[in-house]
Amino acid sequence: MSTSSTAPITFNGSSTYASSFQQVITRAVGIASLPIQSLQATVTTLNGQASEVTTLQGLFTSLNADILSLNSLSSGSPATQSSNYNAVSATATTGALNGTYTLQVDDIGSSTRTLSSTGLTTVADPATQNISSAASFTLTINGQVTNLTPSGTSLQALATAINTANAGAQATIVNFGSNASPNYRLAVSSANLGADTVQLNDGTNDLLGTMSTGSPSLYKVNGSTTAIQGTSSHVTLSPGLTIQLLAPTATPVTVTVSSDYSALQSALSSFVTHYNSAATELQKNVGQGGGALAGDSLVYTLSNALNQMATYAGSGSGQVSSLASLGVTLQITGQLAFDSTVFAGANQASISGFLGSVASSSGFLGTANNSLRAATDPTVGVLSIEGATIQTLLASKNQHIADAQLRVTALQNNLQLQLSKADAAIAALEQQNSFYQQLFTAQYGSKSNNG
Repeated sequence: MSTSSTAPITFNGSSTYASSFQQVITRAVGIASLPIQSLQATVTTLNGQASEVTTLQGLFTSLNADILSLNSLSSGSPATQSSNYNAVSATATTGALNGTYTLQVDDIGSSTRTLSSTGLTTVADPATQNISSAASFTLTINGQVTNLTPSGTSLQALATAINTANAGAQATIVNFGSNASPNYRLAVSSANLGADTVQLNDGTNDLLGTMSTGSPSLYKVNGSTTAIQGTSSHVTLSPGLTIQLLAPTATPVTVTVSSDYSALQSALSSFVTHYNSAATELQKNVGQGGGALAGDSLVYTLSNALNQMATYAGSGSGQVSSLASLGVTLQITGQLAFDSTVFAGANQASISGFLGSVASSSGFLGTANNSLRAATDPTVGVLSIEGATIQTLLASKNQHIADAQLRVTALQNNLQLQLSKADAAIAALEQQNSFYQQLFTAQYGSKSNNG
């Protein structure tokens, strides 16, 4: 490591003492730079500590994210089963209650379908031609009028205008001709199930003819003899539970909502992985020859937080009362191990009670979240405070280095100036001495010439 960042000066004197003056400058600057060397060593140490704090911040932040994930999955994820997926499918979202439902599908219903009337302009190219030359149209669904102004004069532009109007209709373009002689027509269907009326007008003529009138869906729930009419094939059967009617059924279809804990298992596995990464990183800073944070109280604080999580035991009497009940055990190495078979055999009804919630001060998740937030909070977390303290020290040390460097540079420049003057004076004396010696020799000759 360099003891100084001051650019070295090459002393180009003309006297015989120039090299000695160079040595004087080099030695003086070297001695004056010794404090900078010490400061630079401190800066290197602080940079190492800052890097390690950043690494730990990332690891503990990931660990906290796992806790939040466990919180959202503590009651399992809703899963659905249908006894006849060809007739009824089901999806459930968070909040759906576990339970069993039966559905008898009498009619899946249909939409009203229309087609552009015969006798309109034949369209061979829907990208350039249209069934009407009008610039604007009105779409009427069950008496509700929507004004349409397509972006172009083509049949494609008209269909796009219908679809983007969100007026309760779906438009497509169908070729009723051959490949050699195409005849594209506009097909418009109502978005809902039922006997809707659908018409498109260009200001002069109605452009659509009804091909088939729709009908509502009919289904019975949980053995009821009263059929329910629906305007959509998707039915909200219960909060968070949506079914889709796909086909009529001869016998009732059973839909079951239950809790699936596979996502929670994956989240626990992720927690164990990130816990072990954090524990490994902390261990690097323990003992003689430890890392950048060896001896720092931060390492003890973070290690204690990990230990509290790993050894947490619930106070309840449920079948799941510790992490070990979920297959997570602390090894003698300080690492966690996860046994998925133990998790699979855990009493699911007790899992959420043991885990609790991050919003609570009790339960595993609340305790773990509090510990991790105390470590990772961007304002008051111990990692943030430690990082800010190191950065303050770095700024101070770097300023001291900059100030000391200015003093060393000033010393070097002053010595250069003073010794340059001394060198010039000596050089002048040396030139005079040489002149008189030459003069004396010319006058009297050398000793060898005069005997």
